[in-house]
Amino acid sequence: MMNVAPAIVILGQNSVTVARKITTVLPGATLYGLAGRTSGVDVSFTNFGETLRELFAQGTPLIGICAAGILIRTLAPILSDKQQEPPVLAVAEDGSAVVPLLGGLGGVNDLARRIAEVLDVKPAITTTGDLRLGTTLLSPPPGYHLANPDDAKKFISDLLAGAQVKLEGTAAWLNHSKLPIDPQGDLTIQVTERLVTPTANCLVYHPATIAIAISGIIDDAVTLVQQLLVDAALEKASVAGIFAPITAAADPAIHAVASALGVPARFFTPNQLESLLLQGYSPAQAVAIAATGTSPLSSSSPDIAIAIAPQPIDPNTIGQPRGRLAIIGTGPGGSQWMSPEVKEILKSATDLVGYKTYLDLVGSLADGKQRHESDNREEEARAKMALDLAAIGRYVAVVSSGDPGIYAMAAAVFEVCDRYAKPEWDTIDIHVAPGISAMQAAAAAIGAPLGHDFCAISLSDILKPWSAIAQRITAAAEADFVIAFYNPVSKERTWQLAEARNILLQHRTPDTPVVLARNLGRPGQTVKAIALDQLTPASADMRTIILVGSTKTRTIKRNNDNIWVYTPRRYTEPQA
Repeated sequence: MMNVAPAIVILGQNSVTVARKITTVLPGATLYGLAGRTSGVDVSFTNFGETLRELFAQGTPLIGICAAGILIRTLAPILSDKQQEPPVLAVAEDGSAVVPLLGGLGGVNDLARRIAEVLDVKPAITTTGDLRLGTTLLSPPPGYHLANPDDAKKFISDLLAGAQVKLEGTAAWLNHSKLPIDPQGDLTIQVTERLVTPTANCLVYHPATIAIAISGIIDDAVTLVQQLLVDAALEKASVAGIFAPITAAADPAIHAVASALGVPARFFTPNQLESLLLQGYSPAQAVAIAATGTSPLSSSSPDIAIAIAPQPIDPNTIGQPRGRLAIIGTGPGGSQWMSPEVKEILKSATDLVGYKTYLDLVGSLADGKQRHESDNREEEARAKMALDLAAIGRYVAVVSSGDPGIYAMAAAVFEVCDRYAKPEWDTIDIHVAPGISAMQAAAAAIGAPLGHDFCAISLSDILKPWSAIAQRITAAAEADFVIAFYNPVSKERTWQLAEARNILLQHRTPDTPVVLARNLGRPGQTVKAIALDQLTPASADMRTIILVGSTKTRTIKRNNDNIWVYTPRRYTEPQA
C-alpha cells in the first residue's frame, strides 16, 4: 500500500496539463519540473538522474511523464530490494499510456488504475497474477493489511499452477475476484482482526475494522491501549483509527496513541454524541458506537472502549480531524523567498485565508484550495473566519507577506483568541511558520544596514495614536538605533513620514543614509539609498519599507554609481 505522497516528474511544459490532471486524484502529490523548461511547478530541479534516484531512495512513489526507458535506465543502478521498492510509473506526455514499472508490492497497479481512470485510458498492467486472478494479493486494497507477504510469492505460484483456495472471513474484493475459491481448497485466505499465527499455505489479511475510543486523560496511554489489544487477542494492524470527543482534541495522549499505531485521530462533536449519552452510554462507549455502529467490547478502563465494525472503517468519513491553523509568511514577494516549511503547509492546507494580493503571491500552490479573500484592514474578521474554519476540522493557512509575526496576522489571530476565547478554538492546533521579513530583504538587497542594533516602527496610526509613534521614534533616535519604518505612507496618510523625518533630523545629520525598498521580490522591485533630508512622503507608499541608518551607518560607493549601505558591528573604531 502506498502511504507516501507521490512525486510527479516532468521534463517539459507540455506535460503540465497531464500532471495537473493526475494531481486531482493524488491531491498530496508534488510536481517536480526541469528548471528552464517548466514553470508553475512545486519544485524545480536541474539534474534529472540525481533527483529521481534521491526520491526513489527515500521511498517516494514516482510518476514520470516521460518515456519508460529513461526511468528504467536512471533507476536500474540502484535497484536492490523488491520488498522496499516504491511504485514507479511512466505516463505518456499526452496521457495516452500509463505503464507501471516497479513496486508491485507497493500498490503500483492500483496507482496505475487510478491515474488511467482520470486520463480515460486503460493501464498497461502486465502482472500475471493480477491479470489471471483479478486481484493483487500482494497489494490489498485500502482497509486491509497482509500479515505475511513473504509467503505470498509461493502462494500465488501455487494458485497459478491450479491450486484451490478456501476463504475464511469476508472481504468483497476477494469474493469479486477470479480466485479459484473452494471450501475444500488446500490453500487458505483468512480475513480476521484477531491475533493469529500465519503459515506458509495461509495468507492472513487484517481488515481495518477496530475503533479505539478514548474519552479521558490517561497516564501512559500507549502502553495501556497496546495491552488492551493483547488482552482482547486483537491485531493492532486492524486498528483503523483513534476516536474521541472533540473536546479532547488537544490531548497529547490521544495523538501519541494514534502515532504509535500509525492511524489517524478523529473527533466527534457534542451533537454527534448527545443521543448515545442520553441512552446511558459512557463517553468512551458513545464514541466507539458512533465510530462503528456496533456495541463496544468490555474494557477494564472506563475511559477506553474498543469496538469492531462489520466492514473496514474509512476514518476520513467519520467525525472530523483536529483542526489545524497555520499562520504563514510567504516572504516579501517571490517564491524563491518562501521557506520549504511554508510550501509544505500550502500544499497540505484545505483553506487559504488572507488579503487577495497576498493570496495571489502563493501562485500555483493555491490550486485546489478554498480561497477566503478579504480586505487588508479586516484583520479581526479574517482571524475569526480562520479559527472557525479550523474548529470544524479544516487545515487553514492564514497567509501574510513577509513574516507573519511582524505587523501581520499572527498577532491578530492570538489577539482574537485572547479576546473572545471560544471553547471550540481550544481544540485547534495553531502553528506559526516564519518568513523573511521586508526589512531583512531590503537590507540584503543593499548590503547590511541592520548589522548593529535596530528596531522596527509602523507609521500607521490606525491601531495606535500618533503621539505614541512620535515618542517611539524619538526614543529610537536618541538611542541611535537603525530604524525600519513599516507602513510609511498610504492614500489617507501622507504627513506622518514627514513628521518622522523631522524628529529624526533632531538626532541625525542630514546626510544619514536612508534605504527605500519597494515591491521587494515582485515585478518592479526598486532599492535605492537617499539622504535623510531628501525623504518626503512622495518617496514611498504602502509597498515600501524604509531603513534609516544610525549615526554609525556608512556607505560604500561602487564603480557603477551604486552603493552599499552597512552598519558596522563595532560601535567604536578598532585600535590600530
